[in-house]
Amino acid sequence: MASPGAGSGPGTFRHGVHPDGAKEATEHLPVERMPFVERYTVPLAQHLGAPAIPVVQPGQRVQRGQLVARAAAFVSTAHHAPVTGTVVSIGKERYPSGALVEAIVIDADRFDPQMLAPGPAADWRSVSDKDFMALVQGGGIVGMGGAAFPSHVKLSVPEGKGCDQLVINGCECEPFLTCDHRTMVERPDAVLRGVDIAGTRVGCKGAVIGVELNKPDGISSLQAAIERRQARIARGDNDGVSFPIRVHGVQVKYPQGAEKMLIKALFDREVPAGKLPLDLGYVVNNVATMVALAELVDGGSPLIERVVTVSGSAVRRPANLLVPVGTPIRAVLDHCGGLTAQVRQVVMGGPMMGMPVATLDAPVLKGTSGLLAFEEARDPLKEAGPCIKCGQCLEACPYMLNPSRMGRLARAGRVLEMEDWLVMDCVECGACTWVCPSEIPLVHLFRSAKATIRKKKAAEQAAAKKAGGAS
Repeated sequence: MASPGAGSGPGTFRHGVHPDGAKEATEHLPVERMPFVERYTVPLAQHLGAPAIPVVQPGQRVQRGQLVARAAAFVSTAHHAPVTGTVVSIGKERYPSGALVEAIVIDADRFDPQMLAPGPAADWRSVSDKDFMALVQGGGIVGMGGAAFPSHVKLSVPEGKGCDQLVINGCECEPFLTCDHRTMVERPDAVLRGVDIAGTRVGCKGAVIGVELNKPDGISSLQAAIERRQARIARGDNDGVSFPIRVHGVQVKYPQGAEKMLIKALFDREVPAGKLPLDLGYVVNNVATMVALAELVDGGSPLIERVVTVSGSAVRRPANLLVPVGTPIRAVLDHCGGLTAQVRQVVMGGPMMGMPVATLDAPVLKGTSGLLAFEEARDPLKEAGPCIKCGQCLEACPYMLNPSRMGRLARAGRVLEMEDWLVMDCVECGACTWVCPSEIPLVHLFRSAKATIRKKKAAEQAAAKKAGGAS
């Protein structure tokens, strides 16, 4: 289905909120490399989908970039050694949430220079769709905006569907985070290379990069790279890829970077409840994911490191760091001068959708966009007030849901009724919680309700399957 082109003015969507961006501490700081440390922990389930399966053994020496765990299913991805060293254990380790998960622990070889040997460029143009998806899955590429959804799944366009526009998310609407911003400023050509590869494989007619207007240097950097790309196309020197790429400024609002909100802002089209962007002809990816794809295809580099923003009131030296996946959170914070004595909370990700960190010994993950430490934090044990039906959460919700009603149902224990109020369409952006004057933990209530509903459906499906087998 053909879709209209992006408009010329700054787009947006209805509702949403305007938290303080708080990006001043890091938005102009170039990315610096995090020094290597002694030990790394690679969880097997740091992506959505089935946990990966180890292909190494304790005591085995591994090279940086070597496959250490293969994908277990279609919705799964591989993991690789972030350093050259020795596998010391495979077993339960602490996840940032505090849960125990299966992980591979690697001790770095302190005498190794930890250089990643470049591999041969992949034949990405002529290989079959199946082989290209195997390449992306085998490279461990996931969405790097935070969700860590396996990228090969997003780039798999099912038969009967088509991608009209490849949409690249450069909004980075979460407060404090600037890792995508710096990626656009410092590596715009790599972003466009990834767009060329992804856009060609999904068969798009064009690509649009949405960037919030508070990143003018990111917009100008990408625009300059587009002009260089146009010059290559004119010379016949761009791998034969010539579909148009545009940068489109969008208004500064949260959650502007959510897939459906970005499509509304760019194309003035709404993705219906229960539908995906692809149902309207769009495939959405993050700018950092495009860089990772380019590095995999052109240099054989799997996803073993990523840019992380370290910031917040309790961080002594804010920074944008290129961090090997599996690095202990504590080591990253120590590299930034450590935390102030008044620290009360450390968050992985942004303050709106991020996860409070239960232990600083947990590792940085593929989806870790930020490590934020605060001297002030909302107390999760504080008793919330009653819902006063002020309607602020309804005005904030970009998906036009009724958080107030769903919150009252959750607190009354009527969780299953919440499905009728479309709780499963909630993306847990946190806008409702942010505006609630009674400090009701709405997102926490919705997350728990969705888990209960999913568990009930899984039990029903298992029972139906068992009954079918018995007959």
